[in-house]
Amino acid sequence: MTPQELKNSILQLAIQGKLVEQRPEEGTGEELYQKIQAEKQALIKAGKIKKGKPLPEISDDEKPFDIPESWVWVRLGEISTYSHTKEKISAKQITDSLWCLDLEDIEKDTGKILNICLASERQIAGDKVKFYKGQILYSKLRPYLKKILTATGDGICSSEIVPFSTYGNIDSDFIVNYLKSPYVDFTINSVTYGVKMPRVGTDTMINLLVPLPPLAEQKRIVAKIEELLPYIDRYEQAWSRLEDFNKRFPVDMQKSILQMAIQGKLVEQWSEEGTGEELYREIQAEKQRLSKEGKIKKGKPLPEITEEEKPFDIPESWKWVRLSEVIDVRDGTHDTPKYVANGVPLVTSKNLIDGRIDFDTAKLISKEDSASINLRSGVDDGDILFAMIGTIGNPVLVKKNRDFCIKNMALFKPIGKDSFCMEYLLSFLKIAQNNMKKIASASVQSFVSLSLLRNYLFPLPPLSEQKRIVAKLEEILPLCEELK
Repeated sequence: MTPQELKNSILQLAIQGKLVEQRPEEGTGEELYQKIQAEKQALIKAGKIKKGKPLPEISDDEKPFDIPESWVWVRLGEISTYSHTKEKISAKQITDSLWCLDLEDIEKDTGKILNICLASERQIAGDKVKFYKGQILYSKLRPYLKKILTATGDGICSSEIVPFSTYGNIDSDFIVNYLKSPYVDFTINSVTYGVKMPRVGTDTMINLLVPLPPLAEQKRIVAKIEELLPYIDRYEQAWSRLEDFNKRFPVDMQKSILQMAIQGKLVEQWSEEGTGEELYREIQAEKQRLSKEGKIKKGKPLPEITEEEKPFDIPESWKWVRLSEVIDVRDGTHDTPKYVANGVPLVTSKNLIDGRIDFDTAKLISKEDSASINLRSGVDDGDILFAMIGTIGNPVLVKKNRDFCIKNMALFKPIGKDSFCMEYLLSFLKIAQNNMKKIASASVQSFVSLSLLRNYLFPLPPLSEQKRIVAKLEEILPLCEELK
């Protein structure tokens, strides 16, 4: 049960007479209703209120639920001044010290006052409506927000807030709680008018059915609700923490699993698969061969890796390397430009979404673009794209089924054939991007350099172990997705 469902249940129990017991010595709702009618008649005779039009009798078919025998069904217009003309005050008459209440000052659902502003603190144009301490303040605009409360002092408000009083010393907080109940919420919001700015009409409100208990029972109901509110608040806090945990848990679990994978803790090491050092030497030999053939550029020597640099322990059979020692790390924008045909998608960082390329949002290259911008089109199947500017990271393993070009991207390409598992590198980059984002955020525009990527430390397992790690991730990670 959500906190709101719990609140609704308590309010519904309250208005059905099931929250506190009934006591015969407290009288009946009918007796209170008769006192109210007598009070109204006296006020009419004294000329203090006008005699209103009689409201229709309440039929059994109208009654939405059963109430105790000591209660009585009445209409809101019979027991309150809701339909009475409101006391207005012009802008010229408003003094600086008056409390000026706006809808934005009232918290939705709870009706708590968020901000108390004096008239001197607001720009006031046009007439306002007066209200007095103890009156019920009801927002007829967007009633589903339940901005309803008992005024704690005198003040002025907009005409979207209806101040009204009750007769017979009816407990205003009982009426406030009633107006927040699920029954009233459903009834009113099913008959509001206006699409963008829904309001509830006066006729709807004065004809609204109210279950009326004896006065003493009203006060006991209000006291019980106030007694339960702190428990509801604590429940809501615990619920929010649990909801937050449940939202974060699948993502945190995925990160933990990926972290275990790149630390060599997801699968066991098998000596027959060789070592990361052996794979490293094989890749270096392949780099030398490709460099002699002019297929890749000979990079600058990279600094040796110190013990202080290593971010975590890895298995003895693995080897710490720098990324560009085992992967061809290129700048996808400023590499050798090629002619890009008119209408080819230009993929940038904003087009890398959830591990895929969103071609629907990619700009199509025009003839002018292809002539004036250096754009690389040499992306191959199995390469990895990594955003260098703006939204850093979001690595994508390319499964090429169409031509496209890239901009502001790092391009990771395997060195040689079957020398490296690119899916393993993809898993590593999903973890490493979090650290890279922190580094990138230190600049005016989020940016990671090609030098940073090439020098970035990378834990290198044997090739067979890389493949087993990827297979295990493909088995486990979908289970995390199911938890979302």
